[in-house]
Amino acid sequence: MSECDISTMSDAQGGTKKNRRNKEKYKDESMPLNVTPGLPATSSCSSSVSNQQISTWIKNNITKKESCPLKKDASNKEVCCYENSEVDSSQPEGFNKHNYNEDEDVHEVPTDAFGDICFDISWPKSSKYVRVSTDTKPEVLYELLTKQWKLPPPNLVISVTGGASNFYLKSHLKKTFHRGLIKVAQTTGAWIITGGTHVGVMKHVGQAVRDCALDNSMQQKIVAIGVAPWGAIHNRDTLVNKEGCFPAHYVIDTQGQGDLACLDGNHSHLLLVDDGTRDTKAYGAEIQLRTELEQYISDQTPTEVTDIKTQVVCVVLDGGGGTLKTICSAIEKGTPCVILQGSGRIADVIAHASGFPVSEITTARIKELTEKFFGEEYKNIKDDQIENWKNMIHKIVEKSDLLTIFRARKDDQGFLDVAILDALLKAFKTANSQDNMSWEKHLELAITWNRVDSAETKIFTEERMWKSNELHKFMHLALVNQKPDFVSLLLENGVCLEDFLKGEMICDLYKALPNCSFLYKLVKKIKIGKNRSKSKKWTSSSMKKALEDLDEAKKEISLTHVSVEVHHLLGIFTKPIYPSSKDEQHIRIEDRPDGHKAEDQMENEDKNNAARDLFLWAVVQNNKELSIIAWDQCRDCISAALAASKILKKMAEESIDADEPQEMLALAKYFEDRAIGVFSECYKNDEERAQKLLVRNSRLWGNTTCLRLALEADNKKFVAELGFQDLLTQIWCGELSVHNPVWRVLICMIFFPLIYTKFLAFRCDEVLQREIELREEIEMTVEEEIKSSEQNMKPLNCWSRLIGLYSAPQVKFYGSIISYFAFLFLFAYVLMVDFQSTPSIVELVLYIWLFTLVSEEIRQLFYDPDHFGFREKAKVYIQELWNILDVISIVLFCLGLAFRLTTKLFYPGKIILCIDFVVFCLRLMAIFTINRTLGPKIIIVRKMMRDMFFFMFLLSIWVVAYGVAKQGILIHNDNRLDWIMRGAVYEPYLIIFGNFPDNIDNAKFDINSCSMNGGDPLKPKCPVLNDDQMPVFPEWLTIVMLCVYLLFANILLLNLLIAIFNYTFEEVHDNTDSIWKFQRYQLIKEYYSHPAAPPPFIIFSHLYFFIKMMLCGAQTSNTEFKEEFGSEKEEELLSWEALMRDRYMLSEWRAKSRSMEGRIQDSSQKVTTLTERLEKLEEQSNKVLERMEDIKKSQGDSEKETVRVATLNEQQKTEEKTQLRELLNRMADLEGQVTNALQRIEDSLKSLNVPAKETQPQSTVE
Repeated sequence: MSECDISTMSDAQGGTKKNRRNKEKYKDESMPLNVTPGLPATSSCSSSVSNQQISTWIKNNITKKESCPLKKDASNKEVCCYENSEVDSSQPEGFNKHNYNEDEDVHEVPTDAFGDICFDISWPKSSKYVRVSTDTKPEVLYELLTKQWKLPPPNLVISVTGGASNFYLKSHLKKTFHRGLIKVAQTTGAWIITGGTHVGVMKHVGQAVRDCALDNSMQQKIVAIGVAPWGAIHNRDTLVNKEGCFPAHYVIDTQGQGDLACLDGNHSHLLLVDDGTRDTKAYGAEIQLRTELEQYISDQTPTEVTDIKTQVVCVVLDGGGGTLKTICSAIEKGTPCVILQGSGRIADVIAHASGFPVSEITTARIKELTEKFFGEEYKNIKDDQIENWKNMIHKIVEKSDLLTIFRARKDDQGFLDVAILDALLKAFKTANSQDNMSWEKHLELAITWNRVDSAETKIFTEERMWKSNELHKFMHLALVNQKPDFVSLLLENGVCLEDFLKGEMICDLYKALPNCSFLYKLVKKIKIGKNRSKSKKWTSSSMKKALEDLDEAKKEISLTHVSVEVHHLLGIFTKPIYPSSKDEQHIRIEDRPDGHKAEDQMENEDKNNAARDLFLWAVVQNNKELSIIAWDQCRDCISAALAASKILKKMAEESIDADEPQEMLALAKYFEDRAIGVFSECYKNDEERAQKLLVRNSRLWGNTTCLRLALEADNKKFVAELGFQDLLTQIWCGELSVHNPVWRVLICMIFFPLIYTKFLAFRCDEVLQREIELREEIEMTVEEEIKSSEQNMKPLNCWSRLIGLYSAPQVKFYGSIISYFAFLFLFAYVLMVDFQSTPSIVELVLYIWLFTLVSEEIRQLFYDPDHFGFREKAKVYIQELWNILDVISIVLFCLGLAFRLTTKLFYPGKIILCIDFVVFCLRLMAIFTINRTLGPKIIIVRKMMRDMFFFMFLLSIWVVAYGVAKQGILIHNDNRLDWIMRGAVYEPYLIIFGNFPDNIDNAKFDINSCSMNGGDPLKPKCPVLNDDQMPVFPEWLTIVMLCVYLLFANILLLNLLIAIFNYTFEEVHDNTDSIWKFQRYQLIKEYYSHPAAPPPFIIFSHLYFFIKMMLCGAQTSNTEFKEEFGSEKEEELLSWEALMRDRYMLSEWRAKSRSMEGRIQDSSQKVTTLTERLEKLEEQSNKVLERMEDIKKSQGDSEKETVRVATLNEQQKTEEKTQLRELLNRMADLEGQVTNALQRIEDSLKSLNVPAKETQPQSTVE
């Protein structure tokens, strides 16, 4: 096979352009490109409808070249003498194939080779292929690729060119090329275009694609398009079928291909260009069409979002003269080229020549470099070729902005993608460096390819100062395309969120949401609004149907739909995030008496809303990177983090995806940890302010509080924080001091005059005492004294102290406990002593007492300060276990009372009341939930009871199995149900606890202990007896059954129960403290709204509340759990919260940097920087040495000027030696620094018992 270089960009590359024939012969038979005709009959190679459509389209739009003389048939119509020279070798008599003119005897007919091709390789691989004419229009091929073969339009075209024969790539460069090429193709959605054959550079591209396909971690499919000459393809006959092959089986036979070439099996698509020639004459037939196709693609825009056209970059490895022409032509057209130094031949010649000024690139230097890198091939290169190469290299080096030399060291692992993209950005910037549009297109290009490093170093520089409004469209592009690094970069460089999110921008962002569960729910709401129907469940079938109309539904998304769904996710206790215009106007008017706000306050509110909107948009799509960036912009950061946790947990609960809920829960936990960290920092700095943050009403998140968000989101760790618990303790104690012992509170409940002494401390007294001490320690100015005196709390008077005592939730709780014990004592007394047929006075008091308890439960059911509505309030009420016990106890008491008042059911009524007493005693456990010691134990007991239920189900299987078998063996036809249950269930259950039966052993049989026919209801029926009046059942069997039963029931199952209890205890015990602290809130909230008087005197409070509700018609809200602040106070509080957030993030960063992992990473970055500097110094030293060698050679050219030049050379040599010595010294110093840094890393790793890894420095790109 002769040498051939894969050329791409030039119209004059290799071979003569064929004369294009007229297509009028098939004009009537062709069809418009956008029209698909009716489907043909199914053939043996095409069975699916999609293959039929592709076949029809190809046969009507794609042609091939056919070389044959024409003759007239019987109908005087010109036809080919033989239809296919490859298939049919018959020829007309006297026909000499070499005597006709190819240009005149080549005509076009519909193609007969297309479909899918399966390669005979070690792993299954299928590719698309088609045989096309050289005259095929590029727009036809582009439609074939994008619409028929369903390829997404590319953002970039990588045209790989270089050596085809005798090509060898070093292992380190091969690894760099493979990884870099695949990485840039994946990150940019690029098409890779090569020659498509299984030789040279094309083979390496195929191997890179294969490695990517075999890597399961890489989900995106790489598009590698091969454009090969049809006539030079070995085994091309297997691809021919007029109806298409689906698939065609192709064997890669490199041994028998001769001068032809086999197709590469790793390319995804193959365009086989036919010019009518065969064998070696066909080489180069594809050059013109490939060039036109790449040029056409470069004029297209990949997406509707951007107006930047598809970029083309030429990557060069090895190559000869044809490759040099390709590079020169590409440079002239403004296409950037990346040369891989070290790949050999012309690539290395250009790489070394680019290091010299153009004036020093002489014929002699090119000749020297050619001899060095071409080896034995240099003998076949003529001097006129060298001269021609020098001129082309001059043109290439002169446009350095389009030339990028990639140098890879042996220890590099793939940074070719950086070289390719930087080359494009450099070329784009140089070509349009004068106007603002070029900067904007440059930035848009960087965002499209996600090259934030290039944007930082080449766009956001001092040369260009960006305004906020100029970056808005790029911010939108970065958000929509999920580029978090660019979002952060744009925010750092001046994007103002409140200006960016004005108008319909936030709505546009929701319309551009990626496919996620939140988007599907919005689509569902839109469809429900249209169809006026409701669907209870979001099934997979409904989701699939929604996806079909997703694009249309996205356009109808409004903030109303978003608000409804977010309100559902946050909970009914919040108000809509985006209220209607009337509600929003009403809210703004009520913020101030005069109906307006100061300008700075409006700006702060807009800023807070903008940060909230962006954060919410990122959270609902479960995007961690974007949500973290947006959270950094939120001033109300604790509320935002808790709201995100609530939303994500709700979305995870409703998600039907398998993996998505885990990601949502992980992100929810992340924001919960962030909320804990910021709140802890706030509490360390100022306890009072931190507690105000918990009860502050957040307008941004639906007029709720951090306290409520944490509880609704089930954030037990946040609730367990010291500051949170201190706030609950203050609410629990009310006006009393939190430091009062319980016994003092109990004494003052009975002897209340003690509160007027110092026996019981009040919170107000402690505050006054602290202020007095502060005044004594700090010398205050008059102005400070006046200001502080205005803020001082006044001492409580006698009535206020009395009200403060009995209105404290702590005192209400103790009063309720005493009252409940008295009720149980009275109940027990009635049941055991004074339960008469006619109710006594004591029993009537019990009924009145119970009535007051019922009235309290009714008050709790209807008490709705959050305005949920009765239905929602009832759901919340019934979810509490203790409320369920209350309802059961009341219902049983009413049922027992109804039975007790009748004569016939008097005793059953008493039995029901006795059982009800047990339920009331179980309800007594609720009083221990407030205790730090007993509260967690109750939680463990509840979980163990749940385990017990499942264990009893398992145990009942063995009990019933043994009991029925034993009863059937011993007793014959016993029809008494009570004795059947006793023998089949009750006795086997007692056996577990050691009550062994006597009736299974004949030795203990007593005929007097049983009834022969079961006539005695007090005795069991006797077993079947023999003539000796002894049981006839097999004694050995019953004993064996008992032993097996005891083995499984007593030993196995009981020990299993113990193990389950032990596991539950260990699992729950570590978290019981946080669980108890979380459940403690419910008790505090209940008794905060509880009337002051305990039962039965609570009836007077109920009457008071009822009359007040009838007259006023409103319920007061819990002021201790939600507090409104003025605008100035709230702004001050939010500013302080943002400051604490920054301190927390700084401390986190410092802790991470001080960790061993952070130190290793920092040392690795330093080593990388030093290595880059070392490489640059090494390059400079190499250039100095090359110049010194050139000077030495030039000294012998002229003997006459030896004396004059000698002095100059000596001076120059001395200076260069000095420079070289300095460079070597600097290199030695840098090597020492690198060695020390690596040694520190190795020592650090050894201290952690981790094997040290070799640090890989980055490659150098020019």
